[in-house]
Parts: sequence; structure tokens; C-alpha cells
Amino acid sequence: MTSPARATRAPARATTGVLTGPASAPERPFSPLVRGRRLAALIVKEARQIVRDPSSILIAFVLPLILLFLFGYGVSLDATRTRIGIVLESPSPSSRELAAAFQASPYFDARVGTDRRAFEEPLVQGAIGGIVVVPVTFDRDLRIRSKAPELQVIVDGSDPNTAALVQGYVQGVIAIWAGLRSVEAGREGGEAGGQERFWFNPARTSRFFLVPGSVAIVMALVGTLLTALVVAREWERGTIEALMATPVTRVELLAGKIVPYYLLGLASMALCTIVSVYLFDVPFRGSAFALFAISSAFLLPALGQGLLISAGTKNQFLASQLALLSSFLPTFVLSGFIFEIGSMPPVIQAICQIVPARWLIPSLQTVFLAGDLWPMFLKNIGVMVLYGLVFLALALRTTGKRLA
Repeated sequence: MTSPARATRAPARATTGVLTGPASAPERPFSPLVRGRRLAALIVKEARQIVRDPSSILIAFVLPLILLFLFGYGVSLDATRTRIGIVLESPSPSSRELAAAFQASPYFDARVGTDRRAFEEPLVQGAIGGIVVVPVTFDRDLRIRSKAPELQVIVDGSDPNTAALVQGYVQGVIAIWAGLRSVEAGREGGEAGGQERFWFNPARTSRFFLVPGSVAIVMALVGTLLTALVVAREWERGTIEALMATPVTRVELLAGKIVPYYLLGLASMALCTIVSVYLFDVPFRGSAFALFAISSAFLLPALGQGLLISAGTKNQFLASQLALLSSFLPTFVLSGFIFEIGSMPPVIQAICQIVPARWLIPSLQTVFLAGDLWPMFLKNIGVMVLYGLVFLALALRTTGKRLA
């Protein structure tokens, strides 16, 4: 029989054996392996949050398609089928030929009359965009080789851009008609002139540079607006305290937020590119590598700006408003997308230089319409990466204050 003393010591000996036996070395909390696992867990967690949140899917994939349709079909800077009036003060075969040239032009919807007063009221009301007056002396000037026929062009100056386009198209129709008439008459020489050639966009279709510019607006919205909500959402839902209690570092937290939205931004850009090329017939003459390099460089400042806004606010509504004011409006107005930067005052031009989209839109238009121009791309990529590093450093510093 076993003595009571040995019976009471046996469990203690067994317990001691378990505590002193061989055991695997614990992983250090800041080892590269543990850091990688934590970062992967944060990325997976944020990716699942994106999938579960319908608003993220709408902003990343539905809103870009709506914007592309608006800029592809709804917005046009082309003066196509502009209604004008042709006044023949002295109808003749030559003046009728010129009027027929206007009617055959794809840029005009021309109506012919003999009295300019019949078109004055429609011009005032905005029903027509201009009046072309063929004077009584038109045929006489044609017979005199040393004197070019003079026509009066009256345009609606309330819209200066459209007025300039109409005037230019009118002069183009007249020049083409005069050239064909000279060829038919067998005349050689004549007045010296130049031959116009339009590179990259021969048809001068505004959609070809509006649609690539809209891709920049899409990436600005996806990159800045969505990331502006991530940390603010953590504060509103009360999950930020759980992140504070974990050994997650600031760098890991920001990286876990950035990587999913970076991939989401690239996916949105790829969708916009496919729709632009195959639906709107926008030419794509560059390489996919250049497009992804340019887009990746722009996503750095966009994501950094969104995280900076998100770290500085605890309210999703306020973060979204700040994101729209600081990213969408500058991208739309101060990037050269619609308004030419060279025609702005010098102070505004200087402000445009700090807008990241100002360096993105020329690169996108070049890679779509002209091809790969790496000296230009590398310069613009370098500027965008520099802005991205500044925004990410500020976001890291601001996030550190919140998690301290």
C-alpha cells in the first residue's frame, strides 16, 4: 500500500513535471511573423467590412458608372448640330451653294431665309446660336479675284465658349467651300494658307478628354471619401477601444486600412477604363502598366488625405463633407479637367500645383490619347508620391494622438 505521504506528493510531482517539461518558445509580439499576421488580420477584417457595407460598393462601382455616363453622354463641349440662320440677301447659285454647304455640315442645323429680321428674335431667345449673313455683294466679290467675299457672322455672346466655337466652325465651312470651288474651277495658287492637322484627337471630340478626366474624379471619390469614413466609423461604433487594447501599432492600423481601399480604387479604375474604351470608344494608346503606375501614385495622396480627415474627426457625416470639399471640388475645378489652368490668374495657378489631381489628369489623357510618355509620367508620379507621403505622415501623427 502507498503511504499517505507518497499519495499526497504524487500529484505535486506530476504537476511539477508538467510545468518544467519542454515547451515551445513564445512568439515575440513585435517579431516580423507576428506583425505580418496582425496586418493580414486587419486587412481581412477591413475587406469583410467593405463587402458587408452596401454604401462602399455603391461608391466604388455604381457611382463611377453614373459619372461616366454623365460625362460620356450628358456633358459635351462640342458645338454639334448648332441651330443657325443663313440670310441670303441676294439669292444666287453661288450663295445657295454656300447655304447648302452649311446645311450639309454635321456641326450645324441651318435654316435659310432672305431677311435677317426673321432670325433676330430666335437669336435673342436662344433658339438659334448665330446668324450668317451673305450680303448682296457676294457674287460680285467672287468675280473679283483680288477681293475675298465678306460675310457677317452674328453669334450669341452670352456663352463665350459656344460663340467662339460657332464662329470657328462657320469660318471652317466657308474655307472648305471656297477651297472646293477653287478646285472645281481649276484655279491654282491663290492665297497662301496652312493645312491643319489635329494629333491624337482628329475629330476634336470632347468626350475623348472628358471621360479620362472623369476617371480621376472617380478615384478621388473612392480614395478619399471611403477612407475618410473608416476611422470615424470605428469611433461611432465603439470598436476603436478594442483596437486600442490590442498590440496593433499605428503603422499596422493605417496599413490595414489603406491596402483594401487601394485595391478597391484600382478595381474601380479598371472598371472605368473598360467602360470608357468599349462603350464610349475612347482610344487607349498607352500601356496597362503605365495606367496602373499613374493610378497607384495618385491613390497614395487620395488615401492619405482620407485617413487624415478620418483620424481628425469622429463623425462620419463631418468626415464625408470634409472629404467632398477637399477632394472632389478641387479635382473638378482646379485640376484642368474642365477649366484651363493657363487661363487662370497666377495665384490660382499656384494653388492648382498642390492639387494632386492636377498631376493625374494630364497623365491620364496622355496615356489614353497619345501613349506612354515616361518623362512626363515620372515627373507627375514623383510629385503625387511626394504629396502622398506628406498626407500619410500627417495621418500617422494624428492617429498616434488618438491612440496614445
